[in-house]
Amino acid sequence: MEIRLATSSDLPGFSEIEVDAGRLFADVGMDEIAGDEGAPVSVLAEHQAAGHAWVAEVDGTVVGYLIAMPVDGCLHVEQISVRPAYGRRGIGAALLEAAAQCALAENRPAMTLTTFVEVSWNAPYYARHGYRLLGVDELTPGLQAIREREAAMGLDKWPRAAMRRDLP
Repeated sequence: MEIRLATSSDLPGFSEIEVDAGRLFADVGMDEIAGDEGAPVSVLAEHQAAGHAWVAEVDGTVVGYLIAMPVDGCLHVEQISVRPAYGRRGIGAALLEAAAQCALAENRPAMTLTTFVEVSWNAPYYARHGYRLLGVDELTPGLQAIREREAAMGLDKWPRAAMRRDLP
């Protein structure tokens, strides 16, 4: 497995990876999430141009990706997806670590993300990788805006929260 910065030629394949990974949500009764196709290439290109998009390659095939953006001084994981056929191999963890190394290089104090609380490969997974749930009173203005946008999209139909991993 190789983790590297995404190139512009990688971006069109992100949607297919997200759709593939998203199918797992149907297994836990979250059919609306299972059908999400993700961000358009133009938005992905902004993350890539900023140096905040990574891919995981196995035998020359991109099987996962992570995109991030600065939010209130931290690096915020906007999306991470790994093809289920490549799950449980440490690919997600390696993508998270690549983003954390970038955040450290950019002198950011922490990584943040928002996630589903009760989905095993969401909040419990991130907790195992050093993220902690944030209370509503701990949300920065940027995280609050993200949570409000997610609620407006209907994502709060299932328990959802923000998480933070402080960096050394």
